[in-house]
Amino acid sequence: MQSLLETQQLLQEIAQLQAKLAQAGAGVAKVSLVTGVTPYDEIVYQEDKLRLLYYRPETITLHEPLLIVYALVNRPYMLDLQQGRSLLQGLLARGQAIYLLDWGYPDAVDRYLTLDDYINGYLHRCVQQVLKRHTLKAVNLLGICQGGVLSLCYSALHPTRVKNLITMVTPVDFHTADNQLSHEIRPIDIDLLVDTFGNIPGALLNTVFARLKPYQLTHQKYFNIIHALDQPAALQSFVLMEQWINDSPDQAGEAFRQFVKLFFQNNQLVTGGAVIGQHPIDLTQLTLPILNIYATEDHIVPPSASRALQALVASSDYEEFSFNGGHIGIYVSTRAQTQVPDKIINWLLAHQV
Repeated sequence: MQSLLETQQLLQEIAQLQAKLAQAGAGVAKVSLVTGVTPYDEIVYQEDKLRLLYYRPETITLHEPLLIVYALVNRPYMLDLQQGRSLLQGLLARGQAIYLLDWGYPDAVDRYLTLDDYINGYLHRCVQQVLKRHTLKAVNLLGICQGGVLSLCYSALHPTRVKNLITMVTPVDFHTADNQLSHEIRPIDIDLLVDTFGNIPGALLNTVFARLKPYQLTHQKYFNIIHALDQPAALQSFVLMEQWINDSPDQAGEAFRQFVKLFFQNNQLVTGGAVIGQHPIDLTQLTLPILNIYATEDHIVPPSASRALQALVASSDYEEFSFNGGHIGIYVSTRAQTQVPDKIINWLLAHQV
């Protein structure tokens, strides 16, 4: 008798799950898979795969625009994932005009692009476009994650072109004990990897990132969403996040090789000796105002890796801001929608004279 009741209960639960899955399928079909919810005003510059997008706020509070440099390894629409979960919208709502550098999707033609091409080529020409359009001598720069490393290198190489620098969840010391991503990457024979693949597949990098939290980033999130299949808002958030995760561009082989060797393996922002395009990278050249934002629960860029910046620069105007959250939460969590743009805007207002 007990066995029969248990079987009936199990069948009932299976039927309920099937109904939920059917409902979820209909819900997923209704999700609009957009790559950013805020329309840009114009593409002000385009070169190869790169686009420089301009966003104009309804009311301009800060008279100097902000150039945002995102990572090469992911797509920048994480900054504008959903209505109400958008750093981009938060900055625009506070009167900040924005230029967003979209690196695009490298293909086989881009295999031999180097860090010099990205930093002293593409990024430098984007900076020149912003300066020319606004008759400025130096730009406000926000570098995010790997884009923060590129921005640090650019600022060290072109100190007269950057007025204020903001780094956000940016790795600086790649050899801190708690840097799990670095521990995964450092033993890799990067020459063999690049020589074999050419460009590094984005799907391969996604596998590496998933290994950092193998249960949470694979099984658990799918178990969790089962309990929210009848919640359209939660389902939409899940689908959009999955789209972004699996929309990782391939990486230009030579630039990837250089980045891994210089930073992950040799830690040369800390130890010194990094050379890009025959020009040495010396962070002591950075005397400009710096705001360094990090996330306290970041599993990709631990706070120790980011906070190392202060000891390496010569700026007398250096400030840190800690966000209580993770590497993704700093963009999409409820707290982030006010705390992060408020901090960025208030800091820029204090440094716009």
